[in-house]
Amino acid sequence: MEINGFQIYKFNQYSLDERAKMSICPLCSELRKKKTDKCASLHWDSGLGICHHCGESFQLHTYKKKAEVKEFNRPTKWNYTTLSDNLVKWFQSRGISQFTLRMLKVGEGKESMPIKGSWIERNTIHFNFFENNEIVNIKYRDGEKNFKLFKGAKLIFYNLDSISISKEAVIVEGEIDCLSFAEAGINKVVSTPNGSTLKAVNLEYLDNCIEYFDNKDKIYLALDNDEAGRNVTKEFIRRLGAERCFLVDFKDCKDANEYLLKYGAESLALTIKEAKEVPIDGVSSVSDWDSEYDNFLLKGMGKGFTIGKKHFDGIFSTYTGQYIVVTGIPSSGKSDFVDQMCIGYNLQYGWKIAYASPENKPNVIHASKLEAKICGQWISKPEQINSLWHKSAKEFIDNNFKFIDLDRFELDEVLSKTKRLISKFGIKVLVVDPYNKVKLKSAANKNVNDYTNEYLNRIDEFARINDILIILVAHPVKPSGEERKVYEPDFYSIKGGGEFYDMSPHGLLVHRDYDLDMVKVKVLKVKFQHLGENRKYIWCKWNRLNGRYIEYDHQSEKPEMCSGILDDNSNWIVEAENGIKQDEIEFINPNKNIEPNYNFDNDYEPDGQHIPF
Repeated sequence: MEINGFQIYKFNQYSLDERAKMSICPLCSELRKKKTDKCASLHWDSGLGICHHCGESFQLHTYKKKAEVKEFNRPTKWNYTTLSDNLVKWFQSRGISQFTLRMLKVGEGKESMPIKGSWIERNTIHFNFFENNEIVNIKYRDGEKNFKLFKGAKLIFYNLDSISISKEAVIVEGEIDCLSFAEAGINKVVSTPNGSTLKAVNLEYLDNCIEYFDNKDKIYLALDNDEAGRNVTKEFIRRLGAERCFLVDFKDCKDANEYLLKYGAESLALTIKEAKEVPIDGVSSVSDWDSEYDNFLLKGMGKGFTIGKKHFDGIFSTYTGQYIVVTGIPSSGKSDFVDQMCIGYNLQYGWKIAYASPENKPNVIHASKLEAKICGQWISKPEQINSLWHKSAKEFIDNNFKFIDLDRFELDEVLSKTKRLISKFGIKVLVVDPYNKVKLKSAANKNVNDYTNEYLNRIDEFARINDILIILVAHPVKPSGEERKVYEPDFYSIKGGGEFYDMSPHGLLVHRDYDLDMVKVKVLKVKFQHLGENRKYIWCKWNRLNGRYIEYDHQSEKPEMCSGILDDNSNWIVEAENGIKQDEIEFINPNKNIEPNYNFDNDYEPDGQHIPF
């Protein structure tokens, strides 16, 4: 049995009369003098009960959830029954009533908080996170706006259960904004657990409960009216689909709570009714990109996305919504270089990668190559299997790299799988390696030029619509025996090469000089001048210890004149996490003198008054 697309796990979990439309409240009746007063209305068709005495809603049933792969810590103690007068008064100053605090199960208590490198016990607000009526996380906030989440707990939206079976949902950026909408009578509202930043957008909390949005007809995005909030709003639209997203306008206010205080609860509720559809894709006017246009007139176009390699980044960068063709003769190392590009995009911007790579099977070999590049060494000894760096690398690859496995690789099926990966995991890069083994079945009977044209049009359209970067690895035609040693292919060397050159925004060549034991990486084409330099190239060396490409510090058009190379065997994950270089591949906790029972997010700094307790 199911309701609104959700499979029921336990029907009528409170054993109420299934024929009744009114009943006692399973949440408050036991605590009242009139214990038998039928104060709750039961809606069996939607599976929801609403108490007209305590104001709380409850689920009549429990619902099946998808099996979780990861194990999470859970808080064992929580309390929302008693709040101090000071805390209630402070929330009242923010426009939030005690009724709303109780409805969303806000608590209070002593907690050890991380303050300037040490742990100090403070009185804190407890924002309790529930999933299917079970507590899974707590965010603590003290009077000086220090925050932390329960260590190792599952990241989900705050107030997630409120949207479990509803057809609509409102997404805000902070727990107080969530309380503000609830105060205004908008109860189907959830909050991100850690705010927004100008850095790479990490929606792990959406990954952990994406199924809650499968049945939504309308999703109202009411995030902060600043650059960070707009950045996350854009990613939500990409992940959840523009066709069902609506944009909430806070006018001259930064967020929902500021709007509540300035314009009142009734006006805040109206922002949902007045929310606008996401603008039609492919149609715009100057007003849609006014500031961007002025900035272009003054400063020109900025550099595109890079992979974190000094010399290569100097001659090539890219945008999302486009594709790159990478070519080179067999065994030139083009797939290896594409892997290094993908790792670079991940470490630089947090992008997640999907591979449709028939030539890189089995997956265990491909994953081992990724791990060697990431960690600086190949796994070759039994003791390495139990090392912390290997375990961390496996988790890192599991979280950031997905492998598309098909019996027959067809482009439409690959793009369909990628679309689902974009929604569920936020994939930002798709690698098709090689393109000639991922067939476009609908164009199979066309001549080579028409086939290539339709193939590249399909790739281009998918990249633009989904705002991802696609990398196509394309083999050139085979040279004769005489030419093989000096053969350096270009776009026209690929089968259907004329179409590749005309249609592709970007092209790269990876070419190995076996005599010099060096690798040339050359820009065959770059669409816009500010993104790179056509026909420019760099020389690098392949590091046999880990499969990385290492640039020569001093570049020259003549490879024998290049110099200044230093093997890089460091662990890139450690460097990214700690901001330090480590020659020895060990994971070291930079806060080892701090009690490691909790973690917290320093990036989350919502506006508001200090709490007077």
